[in-house]
Amino acid sequence: MNEMFSVMKWPLIACLLLPGILVYFGLHIVRREVIFVDLALAQVAALGTCLALLLGHEAHDIQTYFWSFGFTLVGAAIFALTRAREHRRVPQEALIGIVYVVAAALGILLLSRSAEGDEELRRTLIGDVLLVSPGDILKTFLIYVGIGAVHFVFRKKFLMISFEPERAAAEGLAVRWWDFLFYALFGLVVTSFVQIGGVLMVFSYLVVPAVCANFLAQKLSSLLIIGWITATSASVVGLYAAYRFDFPTGAAIVCTLGAALILTLIVSSLRKQ
Repeated sequence: MNEMFSVMKWPLIACLLLPGILVYFGLHIVRREVIFVDLALAQVAALGTCLALLLGHEAHDIQTYFWSFGFTLVGAAIFALTRAREHRRVPQEALIGIVYVVAAALGILLLSRSAEGDEELRRTLIGDVLLVSPGDILKTFLIYVGIGAVHFVFRKKFLMISFEPERAAAEGLAVRWWDFLFYALFGLVVTSFVQIGGVLMVFSYLVVPAVCANFLAQKLSSLLIIGWITATSASVVGLYAAYRFDFPTGAAIVCTLGAALILTLIVSSLRKQ
């Protein structure tokens, strides 16, 4: 037990502290019905990382972080500008999918020029949370606290554009501006976590707890609590399974979140009977 704790201590702390804000953003994303925007932004962030690696930077260099966040800002601008209701013949989800596949293809092309391209591609997908350091956790946690403070101060506007978009437009709120700010802050969260957990963990932490919560509750406070409990439980079980059976850590957590969703569906169906 002591050996397991010494190996998994910092990954466990990362998986308990950092997904909290991902669950909150996930509730926004699910309500906006742009489920794959987080996957697309995560892939865009990974594309920035791929380019930085090709330019000779290390994965944890500050230059790599800025390249990744810069690419994410471009994605945020695209998604904010394409939300307009008048273009319903082309759903925004279609544009999000295009951004994802193009970013993924570009990442593969860039990494094909690297001697360790296969390993770097794997790292962008599932990360390497076992190698997370106390410094990584502290830096990312402080970023998340700052983003959380911005969302708390402007919570009414952010909640309105996600949960009541018609009311936001009727009240004359600058929806595109607030949308860009939302996606920019979201991109900063994604950029920070992609470097730790990879694209698949980002998507799973964002969407699965939020979907589980929506099957079981309606009030925002209840949604948050259920989402956080789901993310926390899956993190602990996934990390234990990874250590016990020598599984890749990120993949084990993602599969555990998938199992949590199946369990939630069963509970939800039993409640309706």
